[in-house]
Amino acid sequence: MKTKNKGLKFETEMAFRLREVFPNCRGSRFMGKYWLDSQKVDLTDTEPFYFQCKNLARSPAYHRILSEMPQNGHINVLLHKRGEKNTVAVLDFEDFLTLLKNGKGTK
Repeated sequence: MKTKNKGLKFETEMAFRLREVFPNCRGSRFMGKYWLDSQKVDLTDTEPFYFQCKNLARSPAYHRILSEMPQNGHINVLLHKRGEKNTVAVLDFEDFLTLLKNGKGTK
């Protein structure tokens, strides 16, 4: 499967999974939100989070990608899938602490 198709499939899968928490979650390119897509935000209607999805064999440049996403009060999260391995969520440690303090870290 081509890299672009793998990426689109992964975005669609993540949007579907995130609808458990964000019922209106959709891909930004399909929702006509090109500004968000150009700002490295792949999934919309997930306030207070912005999500970037990467399905790559190698580890992406986490710090660079997170810093390129909008810095406007949202919590930026990079979702990364490597082959058949589990998907990981990467975010800034300060944002992680904020989630823990707000009780969003409870199961």
